[in-house]
Amino acid sequence: MKSEAVNPVQSVSRAARILELLGEESSLTISEISRRLDVHRSTAFRLLGTLEQHDLVEQESARGAYRLGFAMLRMANSVTQRVDFTRDAQACCDALAQRLNETVNISILDAGYAVTITQAAGDQMVGVTRQYVGQRGPLHATSTGKMLLAHAGAEELGRLAERGLEAFTAMTMTDPDVLGTELEAIHRRGWSSAVAEWEHGINALAVPVRDADGSVIAALSTTAPAFRLPESQFSDYACVLHEEASVLEARLGFFEPTEG
Repeated sequence: MKSEAVNPVQSVSRAARILELLGEESSLTISEISRRLDVHRSTAFRLLGTLEQHDLVEQESARGAYRLGFAMLRMANSVTQRVDFTRDAQACCDALAQRLNETVNISILDAGYAVTITQAAGDQMVGVTRQYVGQRGPLHATSTGKMLLAHAGAEELGRLAERGLEAFTAMTMTDPDVLGTELEAIHRRGWSSAVAEWEHGINALAVPVRDADGSVIAALSTTAPAFRLPESQFSDYACVLHEEASVLEARLGFFEPTEG
């Protein structure tokens, strides 16, 4: 083992390895960790000290060994919640796709795009194949994007306007003022649409998905060729989407307040 100057990237790698080791073992002493990492004891001590400051590890009083700290539990809970949401979102998509026999997906807002996290497809011979899990859709030209944008606040719309509203078809909204008016309408009616705005001949409809505190965290949508999803039926389809979204929202702890 050798004492050495540790660069930041190397320190991160070694700190991550310490967490991995403590995840495999109930606890380890400084000597055991330095031996596993093949570093000087003083290097292991500095790394453990930094991790301890952030509650990522803690020292056992009995023999001075280290174990994972409670910050790791908080992060694990966060990951578990995200995994649970994805699982529940997929179940929602599966149920809605079976009900509508059309392509269904759920998207979230991420770095200025609507990102698909789950999807299910119907068995129509003429379907929609453009979407896929992980796909980034433009906020101004997709139903999910508009829904997320409508609830994201003025700053998000401002950033999008600065970046420019790209025209994908002749139907794409490229005027920020026109888009702003559309977002206000989305708030009022509770659903959003995209009429051949990202792809010719394809329409889409989306409704919000709210978490326990009522915040919109995702958008549930269905996409189909325009002849199967005409504008004249948007309201009817929106009702079905809202019904399925409410099931997912209930799992998230949100319940629509009842009147009276």
